[in-house]
Amino acid sequence: MKDCIALVVTEMSQVGEARRSAIALASELEFKETERGKVAIVVTEAAKNLLEHAENGELILQPLNTYEGKGIEIVALDRGPGMRNLFECLQDGFSTAGTMGTGLGAIQRLCDRFDIHSVPDVGTALVTQLWSRKEPGESREGCSSSCSTPPSLEIGVIQLPKPGQDVSGDAWAVENHGDRTLVLVADGLGSGPFAGEASQAAVRILQANARLQPKAILELAHAALRSTRGAAVAIAEINLTEQTLRFAGIGNIAGVILRGAESQSLVSYNGTVGHQFRKIQEFVYPWKPESILIMHSDGLGTQWSLTRYPGLITHHPTLIAGVLYRDFKRSRDDMTVLVLKEME
Repeated sequence: MKDCIALVVTEMSQVGEARRSAIALASELEFKETERGKVAIVVTEAAKNLLEHAENGELILQPLNTYEGKGIEIVALDRGPGMRNLFECLQDGFSTAGTMGTGLGAIQRLCDRFDIHSVPDVGTALVTQLWSRKEPGESREGCSSSCSTPPSLEIGVIQLPKPGQDVSGDAWAVENHGDRTLVLVADGLGSGPFAGEASQAAVRILQANARLQPKAILELAHAALRSTRGAAVAIAEINLTEQTLRFAGIGNIAGVILRGAESQSLVSYNGTVGHQFRKIQEFVYPWKPESILIMHSDGLGTQWSLTRYPGLITHHPTLIAGVLYRDFKRSRDDMTVLVLKEME
């Protein structure tokens, strides 16, 4: 199963392709027939909206796998005219394209989670989640690393391989250990499967050593990655009790803490984990309930700012990640952007 599927929607045939891809993913996630039908409707309506209102719209489909169940996250992104009255656009019967005007309303009714952000003349971003229903007594196995995220934190990730590649050289993971949550983003040197092996090796070190702090985990990763291409790796540790964020990074993984209009960049050192670097140093920053952590590989440009998007920081982390991906992605590399925030 692919971690993430990205589909450009510029013609009607691609609406059908998106629907088929979504149904196939739902089947792999063991969605029941009626649940697969809901997924098909949501993806079809989202793709049609992109086709009718925007040029070069993009759909991203990704599996969700937690202790609570299995789900699909659908992200629709465009740089179209945006919506000047979002409430009005969500009402059945409203349309600016001569259609029946039921698309967004149908999506909202069918989804377990629905979030949308739109800026006139900038574009619209939509995130929806649909979950497979557990039968009584049914267990969930094979849960992803994001299962470890504590209930008080929300996380959203967009990760896609370099165009033309099937495997991303990036990797990410979240591990919870007591009152500490550790977040890792890794970017294997180059791209493709061998880069992916290096970044996945860093993930395994984190998972096996979550009791340790970021600096110690990076030191272990350095030894473990010697037989690989090496990777840029950054680890953040959020302690909600102490209200601190510890951070250690080697290479070009960017880390930023946002608090309202304030932005604080996290310090990494040059080098490659598994090969060579000057030193590892751990930095401690204050973490408040309104803080947002953003970490990303160099597949995302660094000159982004959320001040361009009024109200975006109040939305779901995947919505924030999707907007950053849409407007600041670099097309010549793997791309990972991870957003973490406390639930309101």
